[in-house]
Amino acid sequence: MQPTLKQLRYFVAAADAGSITGAARQLNISQPSVSAAIAEIEQSFALQLFVRHHAQGLSLTPAGQRLAIEARSLLAHAEELRQGALDLAGKPAGEVVVGCFQTFAPMVVPGLLRAVKAHYPDLGVRLREDHLEGLLDGLRHGRLDLALTYDLDLDSDLDFTVCTEVPLHVILAADHRLAARNRVALADLVEEPLVLLGLPHSRDYFLSVFRGLGLEPRVAHETPSFEMVRGLVANGYGYSVMHSRPESDQALDGRRLVYRPVREAVRAHRLGIARLAGSRTTRAAALFQQFCVAHFAAAHAAGGRRRSKIIS
Repeated sequence: MQPTLKQLRYFVAAADAGSITGAARQLNISQPSVSAAIAEIEQSFALQLFVRHHAQGLSLTPAGQRLAIEARSLLAHAEELRQGALDLAGKPAGEVVVGCFQTFAPMVVPGLLRAVKAHYPDLGVRLREDHLEGLLDGLRHGRLDLALTYDLDLDSDLDFTVCTEVPLHVILAADHRLAARNRVALADLVEEPLVLLGLPHSRDYFLSVFRGLGLEPRVAHETPSFEMVRGLVANGYGYSVMHSRPESDQALDGRRLVYRPVREAVRAHRLGIARLAGSRTTRAAALFQQFCVAHFAAAHAAGGRRRSKIIS
């Protein structure tokens, strides 16, 4: 008996989650249903797809890794067929799995998803937040269709569509000696303690900005938490640099911050959509990408207030 699409979907969910429990939670079904689907596929192909680790989940065997790639491709083709039929009926639909860079995701994505829902009510968007390294890994291993991210250290195996540009800002406590300036030079801050966002790639990028200007910052605190960076700065533990800027100029404890553009000529990040080069793009993914480009262009054309306050 040949495996069904449902069984392959359960198998891929288990491969992505690394456990039966995680797959069942993601699919909103029972654990025995996932286990039975995997067992039937293994029996059909006479293959062992997973190594079972006691109390530590699952890991794919080499055969399982190859089958997971083929299964994802087959499921994508099936979804594309379904979407094509809906398009013929005049109802753009389907589902797209989108990763988003975690520092700006809470500022950008909720409003974007609301706008997508209003325009394409039958288009489903599954969101996964991660740091850049996690997003790139998700694209390369087929866990993500698209990633909304910065153009930071993207290799040639990825295509990138620009949505908008995002300048670099200095973050200061409201009572900092330079808070009243319209622009702030990194050279005027380099002797002060730096609160560094310590995410993979982000950390090296921010340090490279200073070193590209011939400066060596004094890293006093390092954290992977965007809000911890803001809280430490607001409480006087140093300054920071960031591209992502939320609507609120208050840290979570209520203390005020100021954001000031960097005076030096530092290239702005480009925010956009990344996808695996050469991969088949589903109709849902193509619609979402086109909508994102138009969404950010409209925000820019409207005067940029939302663009400058939220993602600059």
